[in-house]
Amino acid sequence: MLRAFGPACDGSIIDPACGRVPDQATWVDLEEPTAAEERLVEQCLGLDVPTREELAEIEPSSRFFERDGAIYMTMSTLVGVQDGEPSSTPIAFVLTGNRLVTVRYATPKPVRNFMEHVDREPGLARDAATVLTRLLDAIVERLADELEAAGEEIEQISGQIFRREDRPARERRVPADQLEALLNRIGRAQALLARIRETGVSAARTIGFLFGTERVRRDEQLRERVHSLSADLASLGDHSAFLASNLTFLLDASLGLISVEQNAIIKIFSVAAVIFLPPTLVGTIYGMNFEHMPELRWLFGYPFALALMVLSAVLPYWFFRRRGWL
Repeated sequence: MLRAFGPACDGSIIDPACGRVPDQATWVDLEEPTAAEERLVEQCLGLDVPTREELAEIEPSSRFFERDGAIYMTMSTLVGVQDGEPSSTPIAFVLTGNRLVTVRYATPKPVRNFMEHVDREPGLARDAATVLTRLLDAIVERLADELEAAGEEIEQISGQIFRREDRPARERRVPADQLEALLNRIGRAQALLARIRETGVSAARTIGFLFGTERVRRDEQLRERVHSLSADLASLGDHSAFLASNLTFLLDASLGLISVEQNAIIKIFSVAAVIFLPPTLVGTIYGMNFEHMPELRWLFGYPFALALMVLSAVLPYWFFRRRGWL
């Protein structure tokens, strides 16, 4: 799909059969472009439109370069958060003259929101540099929102792990299904945070390359915008590193909680084995088939053996309780 935005463009879809891109368009957006749409943009703007295979390249030389006066940048952007499957998708930015061309095969939320904003206020697309910086700012702002949500999720996980001292002893025990759910929750938070950091690193590389171009060096206002974006990304990077360290600590704490639960179970089995060992010994002794046994023909032999077995079980249990082992 091919759309054009600008002060005199309403962002409507352009049919490749028309054979032209509006001269007033400052932003040309290609979403899952067809071959005909790519050829139309290349003919009208005189530049090479990056293909899907080229967007997948990860080498810096393939993602950031200048050619024939056009600045080519490819940035990984966060998508799929609302669906519970966070991932990243590459978006290509081509800045040439007063035209910005974006090529993408998904629609991240900040891009969609910015499009709606431009539809309401066409003046936001008055020039290509403004569109580029505002679009990057929307992506960075979205990262900040997702980091804030990730921080709240990590805080809730922390409460689930540590805030148990005010509960009765029986309720402090964590069932296996809850422990599994806790680990899954930590895993989802880690996956989201990893994608956020991936987008943050990619955005920092993009803005760093843009800051070093001749066009930015010559335009003081544009340079200030890019520098502000770079400062915002630096602070987000520090915050994401802080959240990552917290999440690692919570993972270690949850694994320690699992170890405590396992030790408690082993402790119960060990105590049970010790408690039932003396009665087993008494029962084994009186189960021997010897001809001469003192209590064999004693009237109270059977009750005596039962009482001895019960006493031998109660005494270790009482001793463990008194020492605080149970």
